[in-house]
Amino acid sequence: MLSQVLLVSAPGKVILHGEHAVVHGKVALAVALNLRTFLRLQPHSNGKVGLNLPNVGVKRAWDVARLEQLDTSFLEQEDIAAPTPETLEKLKEVADFPADCTSHERPAVLAFLFLYLSICRKQRWTAEDLELINKWAFQGEKVIHGNPSGVDNAVSTWGGALRYQQGEISSLKRPPALKILLTNTKVPRSTKALVLSVKNRLLKFPEIVGPLLTSIDAISLECERVLGEMAAAAPAPEHYLVLEELIDMNQHHLNALGAGHSSLDQLCQVTMAHGLHSKLTGAGGGGCGITLLRPDLEKPEVEATKQALIGCGFDCWETSIGAPGISIHSAASLDTTVQRGLDGL
Repeated sequence: MLSQVLLVSAPGKVILHGEHAVVHGKVALAVALNLRTFLRLQPHSNGKVGLNLPNVGVKRAWDVARLEQLDTSFLEQEDIAAPTPETLEKLKEVADFPADCTSHERPAVLAFLFLYLSICRKQRWTAEDLELINKWAFQGEKVIHGNPSGVDNAVSTWGGALRYQQGEISSLKRPPALKILLTNTKVPRSTKALVLSVKNRLLKFPEIVGPLLTSIDAISLECERVLGEMAAAAPAPEHYLVLEELIDMNQHHLNALGAGHSSLDQLCQVTMAHGLHSKLTGAGGGGCGITLLRPDLEKPEVEATKQALIGCGFDCWETSIGAPGISIHSAASLDTTVQRGLDGL
């Protein structure tokens, strides 16, 4: 039973290299961002369990007594069970969605109810805490994405940087805390459709697309090697030059695969005009891009680049990669922006 306010945070994540190639058995590198999602767990005496996700537009509450009386036999009896289509249909009945509930609100509510009902009925745990969090987060991912790779939940749980290939995930030791810009083009896209498009292009032009995927794999491996060198000794300017070249090559390869978009081209052109190097991250077709910030950059140069990107209608954040994973905070340790956001819930 929770007797006091608990504050927890988890980092965001981007793919550094290996987008789309990872689907075809190649290596991908994923890193945790120092842009964090905060969770406040707070006990109430009103007999309700509430869910408030202000960035998604969700604010719902359910009677605890009603939830406790539910027949939860539709939830698997294994320790960590994946949601089935039948489970999701039952959860929709529990959620009792209003008619005006949007498509992006529904999976968030279903993921919460699945995890709440599954975890609350457990009497004891045998796994280590982080492993347990990661496994449950993976099941929550399945509610939203259907067949996730496991990278997102792993990076958010453990932080740092991870290497992913054919279902095997391993941590990169002591990744350097590289500074980047994360830019959201605000162009919506379908990851599923883009992955299918690349697959079709591979089937149509195997002798052309196959070598592209192999080359992207080599880029990921070279990036992993350079990050290892930077962690073992003081990062040198030459390291950043190599990372910039890898970013440029990967972006051109992803364009050749059909994962680009005019908004991403604009992002790359704007940052290149300021002497910086960018690439898409994730599925492409819009979405987000990352820009490497060298340590020799002055603050006005970074700010000018951010303002130029914002002037294109994009959202832009300055952050760093290699952030710590899931963390517990005291209220006094939070900065004023986070405190104000939580107080407004």
